Amino acid sequence: MDIRARDLGFTERVVKESARCSGLVLGRVVAQYRELYRVATEHRDVLAEVSGKFRFTSAALADYPAVGDFVMIDRDEGRAGNAVIHHVLARRSVFARRAAGTAHNVQVIAANIDTVFICMSLNNDFNLRRLERYLSITWDSGATPVVVLTKSDLCDVLPDRLLEIKQVALGVDVIVTTSMTKDGHVAILDYIRTGQTVAFVGSSGVGKSTLINHLLGADVIPTRELRGDDRGRHATTRRELITIPSGGAVIDTPGMRELGLESADLARAFSDIEGLASGCKFRDCTHEAEPGCAVTQAIDDAGISASRLASYRKLKREATYEGLDSRQIESQKVHEMYSSHGGIKNVRALKKSRQDREQK
Repeated sequence: MDIRARDLGFTERVVKESARCSGLVLGRVVAQYRELYRVATEHRDVLAEVSGKFRFTSAALADYPAVGDFVMIDRDEGRAGNAVIHHVLARRSVFARRAAGTAHNVQVIAANIDTVFICMSLNNDFNLRRLERYLSITWDSGATPVVVLTKSDLCDVLPDRLLEIKQVALGVDVIVTTSMTKDGHVAILDYIRTGQTVAFVGSSGVGKSTLINHLLGADVIPTRELRGDDRGRHATTRRELITIPSGGAVIDTPGMRELGLESADLARAFSDIEGLASGCKFRDCTHEAEPGCAVTQAIDDAGISASRLASYRKLKREATYEGLDSRQIESQKVHEMYSSHGGIKNVRALKKSRQDREQK
């Protein structure tokens, strides 16, 4: 296997799976447009579109190819028009969010990622609650999160910020970078290996594109200055996978200040709260007003912050209600309301029993 194939992630597992699709060529989606995809094969890049059968059998938006997907196409040359995508191989990891403006559709940001670099600048973009959301989604995706703090040259309280990060990014590596020096990205290289794929996510203007350009050794991705309110302008307008000269591949993503929750691994992202919850008096404790709650007791004892618990509750509710219609959401809320009384059925039985007694 040549260097290009290795950098694209054509591992033994992927090649073995692709062999089941006889007569088709293995490729990887490296860019996505409105109706077309750019697919990289072992020899060249080609434009491709999904087959009519693929469209007919796809039940949801998430079934369609996304950047990072390994796909099977009918040819690796474009002399007879666009190539045709017939099959998407099993995804090893999926970084997804709830599609904007929809209740149920899931938008796959990128697939088959080994490491997700969650970028957050040390200026006005610093937001622990948003970081908790990114960590929950990344752990759930199957990839490994790494927190990248950018623009350290603009921060006068770095030790304080690192302490705050340590309290929410449990078991996650943290890298501090600066765009002021040429070697400000060197620490990131330790996490990128030949055959691996990494992705950079975060808000606009945090310096993702600058870091990636350093990795590529050239200004491949456009960068833009911050606006007057210290928020970033979108430099990246679409997701794209690019091979790195030192080995491996990187996926750049458009800035996402808001990240709609599709599913989350709260047990990993909030392992401190989940660990405390095992000591609560009630198994279905909501950590609000129940007696014998080990989590709320930890707040009183300064073990965790009230804002972190509030963030945990919010993400848990969001993950619980995702995919439900309005009637199902209302039913779920009623169930939670009466869960401490044994559920809505027990409440109804109790009410009927009281009415029977009053009638006698």
